Amino acid sequence: MVRVPLNRTLQSAWQRCRRHPWATVGIMATAAVGTSAVIVLSGSSGSPLQADGRTSLLELLEQVSRERGQTQDVAPIGSSPQPPFARSWSSPLSRQCSGIDPAVRRRLESLLHREASWRATVAIDPTNFGVRHAEDAFGQPLDTTPRVVVLHETVYSLNSAVNTFLTPHPRDEDQVSYHTLIGLNGEVLDLVPPTKRAFGAGYSAFLGEWAITNKRFEGSVNNFALHLSLETPWSGANSNSSHSGYTRQQYDAMALVLSDWIKTFNLPPAAITTHRHVDIGGERSDPRSFNWSALQSRLAALGDLCVAEAP
Repeated sequence: MVRVPLNRTLQSAWQRCRRHPWATVGIMATAAVGTSAVIVLSGSSGSPLQADGRTSLLELLEQVSRERGQTQDVAPIGSSPQPPFARSWSSPLSRQCSGIDPAVRRRLESLLHREASWRATVAIDPTNFGVRHAEDAFGQPLDTTPRVVVLHETVYSLNSAVNTFLTPHPRDEDQVSYHTLIGLNGEVLDLVPPTKRAFGAGYSAFLGEWAITNKRFEGSVNNFALHLSLETPWSGANSNSSHSGYTRQQYDAMALVLSDWIKTFNLPPAAITTHRHVDIGGERSDPRSFNWSALQSRLAALGDLCVAEAP
């Protein structure tokens, strides 16, 4: 939920404009500041001129696109638009079958036996989650099986996040939720059943895949993702790039939650990623100060990293 600096937001705006050039033409044609932008661009280009000596806005947009080495794919009629790019993901988690810390294993096993004391279910408002769609907004079939875990942070307190999810949000653009939330003291709150769709990431994709379930919005991973969020420490109640980090209790509880999801949905550890990675617009940077080594040692102790690596 953490926004990133202005330069990445401007990059996001460029991507959106490139994907919807005609809408951009309309905006630029009616904006007073558009005149100066045209002068700057046309002065540095060899674009053909219109009859009145001016380069058309559409030609300018196409020229900038060519200069960036980017092309816009036009989807066939009736098909679903494709994500703008497929960003590769190199998981920080590695295969581990030995070197297990027995103290970590004993602590996690003991914690698991006391799960009822630190894990609870909270019924959030039904406007903040939904069903996993079997078809996209264009009638194309979708695989609803959870196959990616997206890690987040709350920025503010656990109670603040829960209150947001308990509040009705009739407008689609205001709806937000995670499947599971983990407090600083290791308290786990299950908010959305894994079989349902939480609204954890907006404009997003993972390994070149997204799902458009509403034509009014761009695609996201929500239809096939599981979302887990960590309560942010007090030092992170801002938009800084880092904070003091998460607690040992949070990493312990998170490992147990993830271990359960890995076994239930047959997920490879490499399917665990971050909001920052799946966010196409470049506007999110969470979870900040995440310690992958802490998660590695715990998942290894639970036996979830001693798996064959994908070819």
